[in-house]
Amino acid sequence: MKQAAMKQLSFKRYGYFFGILIAFWLGSVFEANAIFEELWEYQEDVVYLIGQHIEMVLISGVIAIALAIPIGIILSRPRFAKVAESAMQLLNIGTTIPTLAILALAMSFLGIGTLPAIFGLCIASLLPIVRNTYIGLNEVPAHLKEAAAGIGMTAGQMLIKVEIPNALFVIFAGIRTALAINVGTAPLAFLIGGGGLGELIFTGIDLDEPFMMLAGAIPVAMLAVLVDVLVAAIAFLLVPRGVNPLRR
Repeated sequence: MKQAAMKQLSFKRYGYFFGILIAFWLGSVFEANAIFEELWEYQEDVVYLIGQHIEMVLISGVIAIALAIPIGIILSRPRFAKVAESAMQLLNIGTTIPTLAILALAMSFLGIGTLPAIFGLCIASLLPIVRNTYIGLNEVPAHLKEAAAGIGMTAGQMLIKVEIPNALFVIFAGIRTALAINVGTAPLAFLIGGGGLGELIFTGIDLDEPFMMLAGAIPVAMLAVLVDVLVAAIAFLLVPRGVNPLRR
């Protein structure tokens, strides 16, 4: 009798436990549906503003890459060895300036709108690409350079055929970092009239509307992850097998 009573008590306890779990799960489902419905109200704004956001990131990112890689290459050349470290320190100092301050300065000279936003985002994205290009080229094994020189390659041929292919993985790591920073910084462009998803984020904060803020913040986070995965996929395809640790 005692054993039967003990088993019945145990079944009741398990029943209560699973009942609580089911109730919690149902409540979470209904809460998630309610949150999704609230966020769905901003779908048209999100679609429009994410286009502006991508445009700013794309333009500023391409300009930053086009400027930073040549700067990194130039600084890695032996003739600029004496000034390379000073230049890198100058760029490091530049990153200590808050991005909002850079955008404000850009607005002072270029006015309000997309142009100062792109300029500010470009400046904020430069350092990781310059630094990784410089480090990647300097870390190319010396014996590869000696072998290239031994078969009669010029400095330009050595750079294109030996140094850059061996530094590509490090360079792409800098590009991934820079674009992730760019995507996460782009919402600040709204403060100087640049548009983008920052409009929902900062308006939601100002109006104390958390769902409006989330409607802007969630796409920014998803876009940052998507950009990182996309650049990683491009690196996987372009970086030679011998220097790509992901393809060994």
